[in-house]
Amino acid sequence: MRDLGPVTVSWLGAFLGSVRVRLLVIALMPMLVLLPVLLGGTIWRWSNKVDDILVNKVTGDLTIADQYLARLVELSGERIDAVARSVAMQDALGAGDTAAFLENERERLGLDFLRIEMVTPEARVWPVIAAALSGRLRSAVDVLEAADLEALSQGLAKRAEIPIVPTRAAVSADGTVETRGMIIHSAAPLILPDGRSAALVGGVLLNHNLDFIDTINALVYREQSLPEGSQGTATLFLEDVRVSTNVRLFENVRALGTRVSAEVRTQVLEEGGVWHDRAFVVNDWYISAYEPIHDSFGERVGMLYVGFLEAPFRNAKRSSILILGGAFVLIALASIPVFLRWAGHIFRPLEAMTRTIARVEAGDLAARNNPPDDSGEIAQVAGHLDNLLDRLQARDRELRDWAESLEVRVAERTSDLQAANQRLERTTERLIISEKLAAVGEITASVAHEINNPVAVIQGNLDLARSRLGAEVEEVEEEFRLIDDQVYRIGVIVSKLLQFARPEEYSGSRNLIVPSEVVRDCLVLTHHQIEAAGITCSPTFDSTATVSMSRTELQQVVVNLILNAVHAMPDGGSLTVATEDRDTCALIVVADTGTGIPPEVLPRIFDPFFTTKQAQGTGLGLSISQQIATQAGGRISVTSTPGKGSRFEVSLPIFKNA
Repeated sequence: MRDLGPVTVSWLGAFLGSVRVRLLVIALMPMLVLLPVLLGGTIWRWSNKVDDILVNKVTGDLTIADQYLARLVELSGERIDAVARSVAMQDALGAGDTAAFLENERERLGLDFLRIEMVTPEARVWPVIAAALSGRLRSAVDVLEAADLEALSQGLAKRAEIPIVPTRAAVSADGTVETRGMIIHSAAPLILPDGRSAALVGGVLLNHNLDFIDTINALVYREQSLPEGSQGTATLFLEDVRVSTNVRLFENVRALGTRVSAEVRTQVLEEGGVWHDRAFVVNDWYISAYEPIHDSFGERVGMLYVGFLEAPFRNAKRSSILILGGAFVLIALASIPVFLRWAGHIFRPLEAMTRTIARVEAGDLAARNNPPDDSGEIAQVAGHLDNLLDRLQARDRELRDWAESLEVRVAERTSDLQAANQRLERTTERLIISEKLAAVGEITASVAHEINNPVAVIQGNLDLARSRLGAEVEEVEEEFRLIDDQVYRIGVIVSKLLQFARPEEYSGSRNLIVPSEVVRDCLVLTHHQIEAAGITCSPTFDSTATVSMSRTELQQVVVNLILNAVHAMPDGGSLTVATEDRDTCALIVVADTGTGIPPEVLPRIFDPFFTTKQAQGTGLGLSISQQIATQAGGRISVTSTPGKGSRFEVSLPIFKNA
């Protein structure tokens, strides 16, 4: 390396040690160093949080798909058992016309095969059939060879064949065609007219079963459940080969016969684990979830997969990072000149004073700063330096007095800086609180949106139950009505959570309700918890008044108070629930004989996030209940004696027509 030389080194040291360079470093370091580090750390943490949320979502999607497949297997067994127990089956056995009857039932139930198995060594090879021959209904997923498929139904082996497609990142294939078939295998016990035991065996071929996989995809990824550009997919694997999928190779060509990646195969199929991560699916990256499928022997024979395209989320994160980076660059470009200008007001007067002192040291005693006439501290120092130079030899005493005066000024400036620092700390604390509240709002909005998915599934299955029950639905109409009410209540709660996160997008509504009716419904909803805790409930409904508020909000308040009372009586006790009219108010009373509330805790029970239940509660129940009562023009009051119980009173103004 070439020597810089003593002159260059001296000049470089003087430059780095100059006031100008130091002030520029102080002015620009927060913008060019500290803020980029802070921004990068924030973006990294935000990106990890988004990835965690996506993995949590795909985990829930896999749970829904698994439950649907399990229900489909169970339903297949129930249908075949119903045929085996039917009078028509016995009539067909007695008439010796079972072939035509079984063919009609197979077509009616949408099965690929339906046959009677007798007690033979070959039949007992399959645990499903062996269980039925022993008198037990059983249904499972099994994999059959081509010969077994053809024996069940002519042409079934041909329908099961799937050409294997070479797939990137997959294990090398042993053959070119998958001839085995994955079926839903069900068997029900059957008693023949001569008293012998047999089994009614039926099932559905899952190879090429696109209706089955499309139904799973429709349940998991409903409309608008994913952002624009993303795509939900579901797949059924026989070992690592896709035998039923809505993943596309091309626009209208499904990826049947393609194979899962080697990494996923090892973890799920060979080790029996569950995969919750991004994975390469056919020709793109997906946020994926895989779980093994076990046959009736308990062996891992396939996998169930759900996932959605990662690219839109990756592009959204990239766009957000570019926008934030661009915004930072623009802000830096706009603010750096301002910082430099402010720094210039400091270092230019200091450099002028340095030049004046150098001239005085060189013998030019007439050199002066002649600062401009303004009120800046540095200009004042320059003026004082001129005065000192004027009186340097004659007024040494005045110089010492000025030094003392300068110390006082420094103390005053220090005091001012300390006060400013305290104000800055208070402002920072308020900023941190604001950030926490903003984070709570974001999490609340995310949780509220996630709740909407299972609520929609509940409502859909409830409608399906009504349609399946037909005329028999009238026998349980009251239970269905209560379920409808609670699904609606969940929807209202979700709306309230979203109103907390984005209040400008939501607004509430009021209704005229009778508190006694609402409280009576609440007792029905909490009947199980009350009985399970061994609590005696004494309801009294003396109120006939009407109040103006949301029915679900009042249900939320009453249910919360009843459940709190149940939790306060872990060893049983007496619960009093009453309504009465008092002057201009309708009164709801919930009293228990539980542990009571200590006097030092009683004033804080309505504070948000305050709870004595540790991990069992959030501390929001009583706070939200008090807020609901206050919005309706009422209030909740409480009296409590430790060891004897507590009494909560909800007072609501009675609605009167004008």
